[in-house]
Amino acid sequence: MIEIILVEPRKQENLGAIARAMKNFSFDRLVLINPKCKIGVSARKVARHANDVLSKAKINDFNYLRKMDYLIGTTSRLGTDYNIPRNAVDVEKIAEKISSVDYKKLKIGLLIGREASGLTNEEVNLCDALATIPSSKEYPVLNISHAVSILLYEIFKKISVEKSNSHINFATEKDKEVMMRYIYKILDKLEFSTPEKKDTQKKVWKRVFGKAMLTKREAFAVMGLLRKLVRE
Repeated sequence: MIEIILVEPRKQENLGAIARAMKNFSFDRLVLINPKCKIGVSARKVARHANDVLSKAKINDFNYLRKMDYLIGTTSRLGTDYNIPRNAVDVEKIAEKISSVDYKKLKIGLLIGREASGLTNEEVNLCDALATIPSSKEYPVLNISHAVSILLYEIFKKISVEKSNSHINFATEKDKEVMMRYIYKILDKLEFSTPEKKDTQKKVWKRVFGKAMLTKREAFAVMGLLRKLVRE
């Protein structure tokens, strides 16, 4: 399942516009993390025929983010190649990745940051991948409801075509955790000139496994290789 997760939303009008966009593209799971506004009259007025999306919306705290098999953040603040956590992928490529897995069996969260400040570095670090929407350098920051509309449109284009991969199982959050535990053990055996370089390796491998969206069979093959390396 795919969930749209909003971090500390402040404006009811944005809630309504996002619900409307979700309805346009056949998404109905909305999660609010520590919302700063209620789902009130203003939100429902903008939502119009998407009030059922608002009525089913769930309210959770930040611990909820750790329950996702894949957490995909959104950002307009791009990092360099050296800023691994903020190394974002074009929204079209993210949509292709999501459409390539059995998203109905996995918990996939699309994480949308605050209206004014987006996602914090800590929240970005929780993500398996970051998506960005190409926009003008003069004014690159989109309103969150506009960003969600574009993101859901790109995903809808990819997943609306019937897929033939329903028989394939894909790696879950637990599978990724196992692979990362092996990575940590391997890194502990290696020497690094600074602690920062070791930490960089951890970040890189987390993103590699997250962006790859491996099948369960592929994940088991990677685990097998890593297990052998740990034992050597």
